[in-house]
Amino acid sequence: MMSNLYGDFNQKIDYVFKIVLIGDSAVGKSQLLARFARNEFSLDSKATIGVEFQTKTLIVDQKTVKAQIWDTAGQERYRAVTSAYYRGAVGAMLVYDMTKRQSFDHMARWLEELRGHADKNIVIMLIGNKCDLGSLRAVPTEDAQEFAERENLCFMETSALESTNVESAFMTVLTQIYRIISKKTLNAADGSEYEKSASLKGTKIIVPGQDSDPGGRKAGCCRSS
Repeated sequence: MMSNLYGDFNQKIDYVFKIVLIGDSAVGKSQLLARFARNEFSLDSKATIGVEFQTKTLIVDQKTVKAQIWDTAGQERYRAVTSAYYRGAVGAMLVYDMTKRQSFDHMARWLEELRGHADKNIVIMLIGNKCDLGSLRAVPTEDAQEFAERENLCFMETSALESTNVESAFMTVLTQIYRIISKKTLNAADGSEYEKSASLKGTKIIVPGQDSDPGGRKAGCCRSS
């Protein structure tokens, strides 16, 4: 555990970064969140109903960052929350189960949906979860790497069960977001106010019907440096 990453909860929060987890049902999105936010794993995890989120405060480049991580059900019947779910997100984890080929084949559709609703500068990471089940692998690492390179995404294989690469994946996304945001802050005419702008903050989800804004912004990519 990298204890030096975690901030004093009495510290001033410099940034709030909203990250969304997306992908098919049962790929382990909720388990990744539980492992990162609380260092927990549940063997009898139940399907997520609707939307849940958790927060974790960390230190990124000596700044106190509050990660607000949103987890949604992968089932089709919950797609109505789409535009509100993505609104305000500056990072996304595109999660598939490396033992289920279909969950990887659906990544292109999830990515298209993400890019149809999220900010154009969103940082996106492709996550191949359940890498502890190597003997059941149905998605070669090369296939995922090729997809990630073609779409200009970051890529990692993780295991929420064994805690493999979970913290590293989230920290990579948060650091990439910070670099993009801090560059914009330097270039902004009034940098001190920019970092507190609404576009950088996690936002409350709006139940469809209460807000008519369809979103419609396109997403960008995760830039490796």
